[in-house]
Amino acid sequence: MLRFALVLALLAAPALAQNRANPEAASGRAPKPDVTAARHMIVAANPLAAEAGRRMMIEGGSAADAAIAALLVLNVVEPQSSGIGGGAFALVHGPGGLTSFDARETAPLAATPFLFFKDGEKMSWAEAVPTGRSVGVPGLVKLMAVLHERYGRLSWARLFRPATELAETGFPVSPRLASLVEKYRDRLEGTDAAALFLPGGEPAAEGARMRNLPLARTLRRLALSGPDFFYNGPLAGDMVRAARAGETPGQLTVEDFARYEVVERPPVCTAYFGDRVCGMGPPSSGATTTGQILGLIAATGAAHRGGDGAHRFAEASRLAYADRAAYLGDPDRVSVPVKGLLDPAYLAERAALIPPFHASEEPAVAGDPPWREGRWAPDRGATSPGTTHLSVIDDQGLAVSLTASIETAFGSKRMAGGFLLNNQLTDFSFSPVDEAGTPIVNAPDAGKRPRSSMAPTIVLRGGKPLLLAGSPGGSRIPEYVAGALIAILSRGATPAEAAAGFHVSQRNRGKIVLEEGAPEELAEALAERGHEVEFAPLTSGLHIIEIMEDGTLMGGADPRREGVA
Repeated sequence: MLRFALVLALLAAPALAQNRANPEAASGRAPKPDVTAARHMIVAANPLAAEAGRRMMIEGGSAADAAIAALLVLNVVEPQSSGIGGGAFALVHGPGGLTSFDARETAPLAATPFLFFKDGEKMSWAEAVPTGRSVGVPGLVKLMAVLHERYGRLSWARLFRPATELAETGFPVSPRLASLVEKYRDRLEGTDAAALFLPGGEPAAEGARMRNLPLARTLRRLALSGPDFFYNGPLAGDMVRAARAGETPGQLTVEDFARYEVVERPPVCTAYFGDRVCGMGPPSSGATTTGQILGLIAATGAAHRGGDGAHRFAEASRLAYADRAAYLGDPDRVSVPVKGLLDPAYLAERAALIPPFHASEEPAVAGDPPWREGRWAPDRGATSPGTTHLSVIDDQGLAVSLTASIETAFGSKRMAGGFLLNNQLTDFSFSPVDEAGTPIVNAPDAGKRPRSSMAPTIVLRGGKPLLLAGSPGGSRIPEYVAGALIAILSRGATPAEAAAGFHVSQRNRGKIVLEEGAPEELAEALAERGHEVEFAPLTSGLHIIEIMEDGTLMGGADPRREGVA
């Protein structure tokens, strides 16, 4: 897979290189220097999507317009990761301050806590993904409509034009898409998705032209009719039929689509050495888990380099993920002690559990945060990454940090209207109770939203946006985002260096996973502290914008994927 980090000037004005080199942040990859732009910037996971967003802002559109156009293009050119068959979370900083929007998928009204039981037996994750039971009501289209109504400057129909043209005329299959089609070939065979991704029975080849005429038709109808076509029109019926087909049908109905709403929620913020790191609260675990990692590290007064920094990061992750498993779920259905989880006194108490010089011997157990109501059994299930993130800021200062997903790569493998349907309901716990009969916080239920790890983030300094960040990566997303923020805020890395930096992952799994390519001496330093260490690919997709004091912008796109700024 090609890895490249491209950061492009978005204006004709001369570019100003920023010299804040930090070799420890780069882990062997050599990101190109950040380039400033004086007015607006978008960082997205594919050059065609970033260009569509840039074009909207050049035409006078807002960051919201740019985000919508880019998301629609991503549905065409990066369909395995996101699209209108899935959901999203968005943080927006505008004239009214900071807010967040929850467009997470919802379970059908007919769902029960035993959603993933079949013939009295719990299904495996791999068995459940391609079934109709994994499909939740998608939220992305409704979110785009909300963002456009509140912040848009261009017409709704204009935003659909780049994606519609690409779907109709075709685009060259990228190296990443080709490699993932090859990787998931066995899972795609015999599914709705096979016709698009396995033409003639063979995986779509890199550079081959891919057209998606059914998606082009859908996008044209959405452009003309708006979101009502998706949630109350014939397309809703098509999605219901796709989800209810097969041996293990889902329970979605057109009523589930008609009832769907985006929920505006207050962002969740935590202090990190004078800055405010704000993110998406429940049903996402993004803001709390990222915030806890940062807060625990700050409470230890830890160094942020070498073996000591990696050790303390892993130990902070261990504690944060223990709390994540026990307390995070749909806040409209369970009581989530967000305030307590990020309370400075509680974090100091938890930070005291971090051994300064050696590894913890056992997995962490959840703490007892203040303002907790009741006790839930933990859900330690992991998620598989099928996600994208984009960061955008426009010439008026409107800032959007948005993470969208269909859950695993190629979602449920079911399609309607030329797009993949999500498998987000497999983010629920498959068991409603633990061995002792205690209810699990993230169990399925009628109309409930599953827990997520997506962590769109905006860092505020003096009440103004300083950083926009986020990443795909399944349950490791909070670690990826926290690591990038530490690199920038504590080590002085540029966004490109932070996006390229190697990853450390623990997640309360008993061992540290270091990204392939991390220094061997780091693994040795961790082993000397008693950690079990293994190397593995850790494919983040960090997309970061930094707003400098003079208003110029620096962008960084993760070299592990195909994004650009």
